[in-house]
Amino acid sequence: MPPLTVSSQRFGALAERVAAAATAFLAALDERPTVPPTSGTRTTFAFDDDLPEQGVGEAVLDDLVAIAEHARANTGRLFPYVVGSGEAIAALGDLYASVLNQNVTAWRSAPSAVTVERTVVRWLAEAIGCKGFSGSLCGGGSIANLMALAMAREARAPANDAGAQACVVYASAEVHMSIPKALALLGIGRSNLRLIPVDDDFRIDLEALEAAIAADRNAGKRGIAIVGSAGTITTGAIDPVQLLAEIARANDLWLHVDGAYGALAALAEPARLEGLALADSISLDPHKWLYQPIDCSLLLYRDAELARKTFPYSGDYARTMSDDPIEGFAFFEESIELSRRFRALKLWLSLRFHGLEAFRKAIAENLRQAQMLAQLIEAEPSLERLAPVELSAVCFRWTGAEAETLDRRNAEILRRVTERGRVAISNASIRGAFCLRTCIVNHRTNDEDVAAVVAEVLAAAEETISPQAARSG
Repeated sequence: MPPLTVSSQRFGALAERVAAAATAFLAALDERPTVPPTSGTRTTFAFDDDLPEQGVGEAVLDDLVAIAEHARANTGRLFPYVVGSGEAIAALGDLYASVLNQNVTAWRSAPSAVTVERTVVRWLAEAIGCKGFSGSLCGGGSIANLMALAMAREARAPANDAGAQACVVYASAEVHMSIPKALALLGIGRSNLRLIPVDDDFRIDLEALEAAIAADRNAGKRGIAIVGSAGTITTGAIDPVQLLAEIARANDLWLHVDGAYGALAALAEPARLEGLALADSISLDPHKWLYQPIDCSLLLYRDAELARKTFPYSGDYARTMSDDPIEGFAFFEESIELSRRFRALKLWLSLRFHGLEAFRKAIAENLRQAQMLAQLIEAEPSLERLAPVELSAVCFRWTGAEAETLDRRNAEILRRVTERGRVAISNASIRGAFCLRTCIVNHRTNDEDVAAVVAEVLAAAEETISPQAARSG
């Protein structure tokens, strides 16, 4: 038998063991600590071994249990950052996609995979009110935003042949870190990103935006794009997309909406995200609010021909040799990627298994739970909410200390909450103040999990007041 070959019978037996381990993990998920009781030293000791010259065979599967024990568990109490919860049917799709091992470059290389992905892209575009948009799946919102801004650059200040021209991009001061990174990679430069102040609700200030555009025009500087946020990473604020579209049109600017976090909330509450269809491009992450296993992001765009103008360079060996609109289609002509995994299969299975209505309900439930958490915080005298709750991000802090020590004490509370392991939350900065941040994009979360956030923060705060009592307890 050739090296690395595994018989179908043996594969089936190994797959059963992996499935059993995955099933056991999910069966006991709610009893697991959300944050594992481990450390850098312990994880290094567990996994940083020498590469064996001779394989260990099936014994390698014994390590799956240890890997799970050192992982953050996707319980209903996992709330840091904007991280999806990993829907189980989609996970099966990931396994089967890896077995099929399709390189989803073009229809001729992967007929079913390309067709499934184009269908899923159409489904999601229509689901958020953007019928007729094209697009492709990619690894994350950062890549989607990079591709969108590459298209904006090629539309307004072409650079593919002669190199990047001087130009300017506008976004709010709350914009995601991937935007300045994209401008650096595209040769536009981070100094040419105009960070516009935000209003009291953390949305971009439209008057300040128009003033910045006018000032650049008067200085002879070319603006090429506005980046609006449909769910800022810290507070979940939604910029006024319709008004941004009017400003973009009036000034011949590309409008990109970074909706990696919040655009899919349009499934449950479309009125909150009215105007998405006015954008030139939109990024959104099914591995956030469609609960898909990482990685699965999506870039949607209005003009597929411009995508082909932006990402056109192909060697002769890759030409599709067909003028048929289906059989001649190639994702690599509309994307930065050439080799591409079959990301769409998990979405295809998950969406069809559960139906879109189930996802609408899950997102609506997360939105309700965020409001519930805000109410619990407001009802607790020692806690203070620091930002509006527009989507599902809730920013707050404990206030039971002198003002000059609040940042330090809240940082200590976060450390202790993490050590306690029951809930996982994160930190953020709100107008210079250190805060605790909970973001609910988790299909497993119930009301008891939400209440646990307040209980754990208060318990950790008590430990910071009486650390000796906490140790003796």
